[in-house]
Amino acid sequence: MSAPAQDRSAGAAGTAGTAGTTGSTGSTGAAVRRGTAGTSAARRRARTAAWSVAVAVLLVLLTGVALGTGQVEMTVWEALRALAGLGDSGNVLVVQEFRAPRVVSALIAGAGLAVAGSMLQRLFRNPLASPDTIGVTGGASFGAVLMLATGVSQEYVPLAALGGGLLAALLLGGFAWRSRMAVTRLVLVGLAVQQGLAAAVNLMIVRFPAELASSAMQWTTGSLYGRNWTEVWVGGTAVAAGSAAVVLCQRRVAVLDLGDDSAGGLGLDPRRDRVLLLLLTIALASLAAALTGPVAFVALAVPHLVRLLAGPPTLGTLGLTALTGALLLLSSDLLVLHVIPVHGLPVGAVTATLGAPWLLVLLIRQGRLPQRSS
Repeated sequence: MSAPAQDRSAGAAGTAGTAGTTGSTGSTGAAVRRGTAGTSAARRRARTAAWSVAVAVLLVLLTGVALGTGQVEMTVWEALRALAGLGDSGNVLVVQEFRAPRVVSALIAGAGLAVAGSMLQRLFRNPLASPDTIGVTGGASFGAVLMLATGVSQEYVPLAALGGGLLAALLLGGFAWRSRMAVTRLVLVGLAVQQGLAAAVNLMIVRFPAELASSAMQWTTGSLYGRNWTEVWVGGTAVAAGSAAVVLCQRRVAVLDLGDDSAGGLGLDPRRDRVLLLLLTIALASLAAALTGPVAFVALAVPHLVRLLAGPPTLGTLGLTALTGALLLLSSDLLVLHVIPVHGLPVGAVTATLGAPWLLVLLIRQGRLPQRSS
């Protein structure tokens, strides 16, 4: 074989060896990246599970404290036994008939609002999206106050609140469908709807008789006062059904998280599916608000807190979000009842006070405040 031929053969062998080495290195790198991603996902799942257990234990303890604190004092264990119908008959009566409906309402509404807020932020791709900012709570307040203005029994006020929240959802969804506006830009429309409904509510309250005005004001700020087992069972069943529907839609939401182009390539209609999921989520928020009134900032703050603790949203973090929302609302109600020396203070006043600084922090982090020129 001539020298040039030998050189060509050696070069070809070297090129093949290099390609084989490169391919082997690339395969190894891909395997390492997959292993790293799998380890990271496992760590996130373990962290989510650990936080869920911790929040659940704290929630049980706080529930016992809430049930056992008041004019009739009892220990956490005695309160939990009374909730199950065991122990002293007087304790059983106090816990089951007077304290438990309020506590269970806080747990249900807090969980429902937090889950709805998490879903809205994913669907809008906006960290400021929540029932407070897209008109749902304004619609619930409008429906409830309008019902009070007509002199109908207080038992129908939660139903009217649900109708008002769903009306706001239909207005928002109809606008998105007819104008073909991207759902991710509807937060501004929701803010306009919220402010318009709030103005209508204030006008009705000003024109109310004095005995109705105080009741309307207490409801519109969010209150757990006077809940009964009928409201708890109806509201709890409805919120549970809405939450179950949200869980069943998690695969579709995860596909939408990939972006509209990717979701369309996988067989979804992004605009249609976002609007339908938006209506479902707003219905869940309306059901929770119908039970307790428009409690502010729970739906906005809790999803951010869960992301800080457990990372990006998954099905596991959705459960942690529900537990954290229930814990936040129950803690706020305990502050109202036993710490803050103001009689009749609604729980929404506490959550709004806690949430306002949080909203300011979010605005600063998102760069929405004007920057000072150098």
